[in-house]
Amino acid sequence: MDDERGRFVAGLDPCRRPPYQGAARGGHGWTGDEGMSGYEAGKAEPKWQRAWADAGVFTARRDPDRPKYYVLEMFPYPSGNLHIGHVRNYAMGDVIARYKIATRHAVLHPMGWDAFGLPAENAAQERRVHPGEWTYANIANMKAQFARLGLSLDWSREFATCDPDYYGKQQALFLDMLDKGLVYRKSAMVNWDPVDMTVLANEQVEDGRGWRSGAVVERRELTQWFFRITEYAEDLLNALDGLDDWPAKVKTMQANWIGRSRGLQFAFSLIDGPDGHDRIEVYTTRPDTMMGASFVAISPDHPLARRLERDDPALAAFNAECRATGTAEEDLERAEKRGHDTGLRVRHPLDTAWELPVYVANFILMDYGTGAIFGCPAHDQRDLDFARKYGLPVISTFEAGTGGQTLPEDGGEAFVPPKTEAVRYVRGFAGEAEQTGEAAIDAAIAFCEANGIGQGVTRYRLRDWGLSRQRYWGCPIPVVHCQTCGVVPERKENLPIRLPDDVDFDTPGNPLDRHPAWRDVPCPKCGGAARRETDTMDTFVDSSWYYARFTSPGAATPTDAAEVDYWMNVDQYIGGVEHAILHLLYSRFFARAMHATGHLPQKAIEPFDALFTQGMVTHEIYQTRDGNRVIYHLPADVDPTAKILRETGQPVEIVPSAKMSKSKKNVVDPNEIIDRYGADTARWFVLSDSPPERDVEWTASGAEAASKFLARVWRLAEQAADAPEHGSGDDALRRETHRAIHDVTMGIESFGFNTSVARLYAFANTQAKSQAGRAARIEAARIMAQLMAPMTPHLAEEIWARLGGDGLCVTAPWPKADPAMLVDDDVTLPIQINGKRRAEITVPRDMDRGLIEALVLDQPAVLKALDGGAPKKLIVVPGRIVNVVV
Repeated sequence: MDDERGRFVAGLDPCRRPPYQGAARGGHGWTGDEGMSGYEAGKAEPKWQRAWADAGVFTARRDPDRPKYYVLEMFPYPSGNLHIGHVRNYAMGDVIARYKIATRHAVLHPMGWDAFGLPAENAAQERRVHPGEWTYANIANMKAQFARLGLSLDWSREFATCDPDYYGKQQALFLDMLDKGLVYRKSAMVNWDPVDMTVLANEQVEDGRGWRSGAVVERRELTQWFFRITEYAEDLLNALDGLDDWPAKVKTMQANWIGRSRGLQFAFSLIDGPDGHDRIEVYTTRPDTMMGASFVAISPDHPLARRLERDDPALAAFNAECRATGTAEEDLERAEKRGHDTGLRVRHPLDTAWELPVYVANFILMDYGTGAIFGCPAHDQRDLDFARKYGLPVISTFEAGTGGQTLPEDGGEAFVPPKTEAVRYVRGFAGEAEQTGEAAIDAAIAFCEANGIGQGVTRYRLRDWGLSRQRYWGCPIPVVHCQTCGVVPERKENLPIRLPDDVDFDTPGNPLDRHPAWRDVPCPKCGGAARRETDTMDTFVDSSWYYARFTSPGAATPTDAAEVDYWMNVDQYIGGVEHAILHLLYSRFFARAMHATGHLPQKAIEPFDALFTQGMVTHEIYQTRDGNRVIYHLPADVDPTAKILRETGQPVEIVPSAKMSKSKKNVVDPNEIIDRYGADTARWFVLSDSPPERDVEWTASGAEAASKFLARVWRLAEQAADAPEHGSGDDALRRETHRAIHDVTMGIESFGFNTSVARLYAFANTQAKSQAGRAARIEAARIMAQLMAPMTPHLAEEIWARLGGDGLCVTAPWPKADPAMLVDDDVTLPIQINGKRRAEITVPRDMDRGLIEALVLDQPAVLKALDGGAPKKLIVVPGRIVNVVV
C-alpha cells in the first residue's frame, strides 16, 4: 500500500482474505472424488499464480519488436465482494489477454477501482467510519478475490480514483479544459435529492425518486459547473459510423441520446405581454403541422413564466409544484399532463388574425429547445391529452392512415406518421399535397425562411454535462471564489487539492461546507480571503479518462506522451450494456477534450477500437415472508432440491432467474466455488454455457459438470503420459489436433468463447477414443493444455509441466494449425439418380474420374436403376456430387 492508503487502513494486509469455510471436497481438487492423483486445485492454483508473478509475465512493457494489445474491462466499484457475475466479465478479458500474450503481443491488461461516490458516504454514516477506510478495506478484500481467480492483470499499474495522485491529475485536466473553454459555470435547474442532499443526474432519478434514498426528487435552481460536451455533438454522432467493432445496439443508443434533429425556429408574437416580453420563441421538428396548432405552452422555468408568477399567486404555486418534481424526460412523459392558463394569447405567424392561448405546462423542459412549444393535438398524443383536458381545439393537418381510423377530432388517437411515409395534407401551407413528411418539412422550412417567418436549425437532444455534486467523497473542483477576483483557478503547483480527513457526517449535507480550515484559503491571484469550491465532481468524470491514465499511472502529468502514443487505443473494451450511453459517451468526449488540451494524440479521440458488452450471470431468487415483508436468502443457505432453508427447514419461494443482486441475495460468492472446485471450474463454467453476449444462469449442477470435465482433461493427460509407445491412428489424432487449433483460435478471435469450449469438449472425446501412440497423444494433450490455457490457466500449467512442456505454458507460443492437416484426404460424394439422392461413396479426394465412374456403376442402387442397361448420362462433379441419368 502507498502512503495515501496507509493513512486510512494502516496495518491492513492488502491481500487479506476473510475467513472462508473449509473445502467441501478433498482439498478442493479431484484427488478423492475423481479417482485420480497428482492434481489438487487448492495447491496448484496458488503455485502457478506465484510462478507468473515471479516471472513478471503480466507486467506490461513497451516492446518495439512486438505488436501491442491493450485489453480493458470496465473497472469495478469497490463495494466489498465480487460475485460470479464479475468473474464472467473479467474472465472474458483474461482469455483475450492470455491469448495475445501467447501470440507474441506486448499486452497491457490493467486493473483499478472506481472508488469515489455516495455509497461510501452512506457507509460512513451507517458504520461511523471514514469513507476512505471503508473504501480501501473493500479494495483489499476484492483484490484478494481477484488474486484467487488467476487473472492476467498488471497490478503494478493499479490505482483507485480516490487516490490523491489520480484525482490531482484529474484536477489538472479540469484546469486545462477550463482554459480551453470546455468547462463553464451557470445557473441551471437540477434534480435535488432532499435526503442525500445532492444533485442527481436524470438517470439517477427513478419514478421521480432518488435512486439510493428513495426520496421524492425536487427541481432546484443551482449554480453548477458544466462540461461543454455539446461542442462535440456533431462529431460524437458522425464518428459512430466508424466504430465498426462496436455493437450496433450501443451505437443506436448513443445516436438516440445525442438526438440530432432538423427543424424550424420561429416566434409567436405575444399580445399585451408584460414589459420585456413581446414574443415566444419555439423550435419544432414538424413545421409541416403548424396549421394544426391550438395552443402554446412554456416551461415553468421559462423567463415569461417566472415573470408572470410574480403577479399571479396561483401560477406561482403551480410552478413551485412543478419544480418539486425531477427533470428526467421519461418521468415527465409518464406524469399526468397539467397546465395553467396564463390568460395571454399569441398571434399565429401564418395568420395574424389567428390567436392561440398560452399555458404553462408541467411537461416542458427549459433546457431543451427554447423551453416553449406549440401544441398540435391531432398529431401528438401528449398534446392531444392536454387539449382534451383543457377543452382546446383539435385540428388535423393531414389525413389519418387508410385503415378507417377515427379522426383525432372525433375521439380517435393522435395520428403521427413516420417522416418517411407519404401522407395527404389537408391543411398545408407550403405547397404540400401528397408527399413524405421529410419532403413536407423541408418545404415548410424553405417557405418560412423565404417569408421571414423563421430559420431552419439543427439541434441536439444532448445537453451539456453538469458535473457538480454536493458531497464530500469525490474529486474537489480546483477553483476558489474570491470577492475581488471572482472565480479563480487553483495553481497547478498546488495540486492535488486533497480532501480533508477530519470530517464527520453527523450533520446532513456536504461536510466540506462545514470545514473552515479546508474551505477558507487565500486567493491564488490576489492573496485575499477566498473560499474553495465545495462541490465535488460527478463520479462519471473519474471513469471517463482512466483508460488513458493506465498507460502511465506514475506520470507527473495526466499522461506521458510516449506511453500513451504506444498503448492507445484500447484494442478491446469489455463491460455491461448498462453503460452504453453515459459512461461511453462521456469517455468519448473526454478523449476529444484531452486531445484538445494536449494529453492524447489524434488517433485516440475514439479511445475504444472494439467494444464488447457481455451478458449477465443470473440466478434464482430464494425468499420467505414475514407477514408482508419479503426476506431474501443466499443460495448457500438454501437446499434448492427440497426448496427449504438448510438451517431451519423452512420452505422457500423460488423466483425465476434474474440478474444477480446483492439486495435480493441471489449472488454466488466466487470464494465458495473456488474453495469447492478451484478457480478454473468457475472460469470454465462462465465461459462455456452460452454465447458471451447473452445471459447465463449459474446452477450448482452446471458447476459440478464443469468440474468433472476438467477432471477428465487431467485424466487424459495422465493417460497420454502412460500410453504405449506405439499405437494406431497417429495421423488421425494429429489431424484432429490441428483442426482443434484452428477452431479454438477462430472462436477466441471472434469472441465466441462458448464455441471454443464446445470444440475442446469434442477434442477431449477424440483423445479419449484414440489408440494412437504415446508421442501423438502427448502432443495432443499438450496442445489441449495450450488451447485451454486462456480459460483454465492453472490446470493448463500443471498439464504442461507434467508432459514436459518448456517453460511456462502462458508464455509458450500459441500453436499454429497446419493448413495441410485441415484438408480431408477422403471425400464423400452423394449419388443422385434422375435428380434424387439414392446412395453415396467415399473416395480419395484426388481419385481419377474414370475410377469414380466405375465405382458408381457398381453400386447396388445404380445397378437396380439401370436394370442391365447403360446410363444416358453420368456426370461427376469433383469433390461434390455424382449425377446418373437413367
